This record gives sequence, C-alpha cells and structure tokens, in this order.
Amino acid sequence: GVRREPVRAGRVRATLFLPPEPGPFPGIVDIYGVGSGLLEQRASLLAGKGFAVMALAYHDYEDLPKGLEILHLDYFEEAVNYLLDHPQVKGPGVGLLGSSKGGELCLSMASFLKGITAAVIINGSVAVVGGALHYKDETLPPLAVDPSRVRLTKDGLADILHVLNSPLEGADQKSFIPVERAESAFLFLVGQDDHNWKSEFFANEASKCLQAHGREKPQIICYPGTGHYIEPPYFPMCRASLHILVGGPVIWGGEPRAHAMAQVDAWKQLQTFFHKHLVEKS
Repeated sequence: GVRREPVRAGRVRATLFLPPEPGPFPGIVDIYGVGSGLLEQRASLLAGKGFAVMALAYHDYEDLPKGLEILHLDYFEEAVNYLLDHPQVKGPGVGLLGSSKGGELCLSMASFLKGITAAVIINGSVAVVGGALHYKDETLPPLAVDPSRVRLTKDGLADILHVLNSPLEGADQKSFIPVERAESAFLFLVGQDDHNWKSEFFANEASKCLQAHGREKPQIICYPGTGHYIEPPYFPMCRASLHILVGGPVIWGGEPRAHAMAQVDAWKQLQTFFHKHLVEKS
C-alpha cells in the first residue's frame, strides 16, 4: 500500500505519502485551511494515484506557531525545497493543492516561490486573509473585516459571507496576492454556494489579473449548490462547524446532493490537471 513518512526537517512539519510502486514520482504539497493542524486523508488518497504528496502543517501543530498573525513564506519554501530534493520526487517543479486558507497560501506560494509547476486552488482567496503574509522584504497585510456584516441563520449559526472587504478598493488592494508573478498553471475549483467567502469572485479576479498581464487564462470550474469544503469523494458534507478565527460555528454552504457530485468530479479534475502539468510535461 501507500507508504507514509513523517517529515521533521528543519522547521518543516509534514507527512509524506509515497505510492506503493517504485519512483520517482511527481510531487505535490497539500495544504488545508485554518485550524486543521495536520490533516492527512487527502494526501494519502492522492498518493494512491501515483503522486508523492506531502501534507503540510503550518500552524497550531507540534512546535509551529499557534496563531496566524503573521505567516512566513520561507517556511513554505523550505517545504517545497524538501520535496524537490527528495530522492523519490521527480522535478523540475512540484504541484500545489490547497483548500480555503490553504488555497490562498498555495496562490501566494505560486506567486512568490520558484519551482511551482501547477497549482489547484479549492475555494481559495485571491487576497491575504486573517493575518499578514511575509516573504523576504515584502509583507502583504490581511484584508480588513467588518464584523457587523455577519448574518445569523434561523438556527443561530453565523453566515460570514459578506464580512471581508473587497481587495479591489482602497488600502485593501495591498492584500491582493500578486498572481501575475506566478509561472505555474492554475486550476480553480469553486463551490458556488460557498458561505465562507466569495470564492467565485476571487477566482475570477485572479483570472483577470493573470490575463491583464499577458498570462494564460487559468482553468476555473464552478459547481452549483456546492459549499466551502470540497473534499475527496464520499466524504460527508460539512454544513457548519467551529471557525477558529470567528470563535463560533459558521455555515459553509452546500446542498448535499450537488455537493456530493461536485466532490466526485473535482477529484477527477484535479488528477487530470496534475497529470497534464506534472506527468506529461516533465
């Protein structure tokens, strides 16, 4: 079966999953959202499809910082380099797979770091959210939030969809990730009923920015009736749960049948995308 290697290299806290057959394999860094610690299920499943996949923790795990006030991209760079240097990983670049805050981080990694060939962003943001992002001599501040825009559902759960400011106006433009610097291919997977943030708007703004700078139009796949957590197939839909930045339960959106079908399709789409950009072109 799939081989599991804990990674404690320098500052990097991760788990690497390798396919059962002999390598080397195309490498992928897998990053989840806020409060996830180190989630391994998606990475282990994807390793069964012929990829070397590193599930990467970045806060609130072992000796990593607890909060998100400032995240340093050089930590993520160290993780990318670890994967690229691994004898079971064939370069010249790696793929990124991220959902929610992890998607935002993968967009930032693709924009600032070398060695990224392909990135799949699942319901990510095109602006920095929740804490500042720092790399070398640049810092992107987080988008401003307006808590008065929280709406309560009839069950007393928070709907935070409209809380974030737009990254297209005023000082909030400083939070916009400079995606035009990226050299990777992009696939955006979007749940059109995402209630965490405006994922379809974010994907479209990233696309506009790339095209305005003469870059290739990214692939965007939108799923109607689909919420925030687009997981691998047959995982149950998470309707609502604790959001650690909000401090209470929030709704994530999604209608069960549509969401379940989206998870099956998204899983196929991201494998096809990684095959095209990491396997066929290497």
